[in-house]
Amino acid sequence: MPSVTHDDAPLLADLMPWSVAPPRLGRGWPTGPDPASLKARWNALLKAEGSERESLFEPTRSRTLQSAVGQLPGQSGGTEKLVRASGPCPEPVRVLHAPFDEQWLIPDHRLIDAARPELWRVADERQIFVTEIPEATGPRLLATSLLPLLRPGCVRPLYRRPGGAEPNLAPGLLDHLAGRLGLTPTPLDLLAWTVTAVGPGLEVPLTEDAELWAHGVELGHRALWLMRRDGDRPKLPGGRRPYVRAPLPSFPLTVHYDRDEETLHVDEGRVSPVPPTAWDFEVAGVRVLEQWFATRTARAEPGTLSAIRPTTWPQAWTSELLELITVLALLAELEPQRDELTVTATVTAQELRAAGVLPVPDAARRPASVLDHHEEGPEGQFALI
Repeated sequence: MPSVTHDDAPLLADLMPWSVAPPRLGRGWPTGPDPASLKARWNALLKAEGSERESLFEPTRSRTLQSAVGQLPGQSGGTEKLVRASGPCPEPVRVLHAPFDEQWLIPDHRLIDAARPELWRVADERQIFVTEIPEATGPRLLATSLLPLLRPGCVRPLYRRPGGAEPNLAPGLLDHLAGRLGLTPTPLDLLAWTVTAVGPGLEVPLTEDAELWAHGVELGHRALWLMRRDGDRPKLPGGRRPYVRAPLPSFPLTVHYDRDEETLHVDEGRVSPVPPTAWDFEVAGVRVLEQWFATRTARAEPGTLSAIRPTTWPQAWTSELLELITVLALLAELEPQRDELTVTATVTAQELRAAGVLPVPDAARRPASVLDHHEEGPEGQFALI
């Protein structure tokens, strides 16, 4: 964490006031690391009838085969009750299932206990979702361009409307910072600074030092690029890039790290070099690489939809593993630079209150009305929101 020399730093909850609880699925089978398995699970569900379909679905108090719900914003899932549903699986979408673990989700409102439609309405290529992580080892904030499913903690979209419109920031904050810094920060700049400077209590010290600001923003932009993995794919310099040195088996069951050799043993397969910083990278006290591997190899209860999964290790997973190692290693390299920052919180919460930036109006903590078209409601009805 950067060194903070003022205790009147504003809170993230005031700087990015609109937040939403993360989606709650209620069942695990609509998500998975490969989309083909999700389509096979959907087909198995619809092939079953009566009590078998109900058992496979895994009903909860929030969702049963009889639940009548509207279509997820921007998605093509049906709205007839699942008890009589037919047709192909909605095309799976990419989501952030766990820290740094991108998986797939069947985007059908009938399968999700609490889908948080307000998040789906603002999800597009311009959006960045910031997820708060419970205080423990590792980062306090994660940023992603994908819909995040991480629980607990709340989600703060950077923008309140699609297309990068209306930043989810305290009204007047950017103008106030521009006056103090002598430059014009963008919403993305402020998010980059926040990712760099956020404290353990989710306070965000703000500075009037333009040089310090520029350095912190530069670190934050790199961290955001690595977390979001948008555009060019991250690479370690030659000689440090991880490679598969011995082929992975058809379906590995164990993973072991050799710190001396910087080698990840996946059963008899070997991946190296894997920097110790990548292996040791934790979020909320959980080692990311171990969790990523366990998710793909954990045994599912026979006869459930979750048991429908690849019978051999897909090549795509190996590519994702190599990229994940790279991302974690590069993020770890930023930590010493971040720790060296000494942030004097000269733009204090008291100053923002005096300037009328804080407290934010109640409307800033509620979702914006973003629709200019109808969404399909339960049983094909339409609703304008």
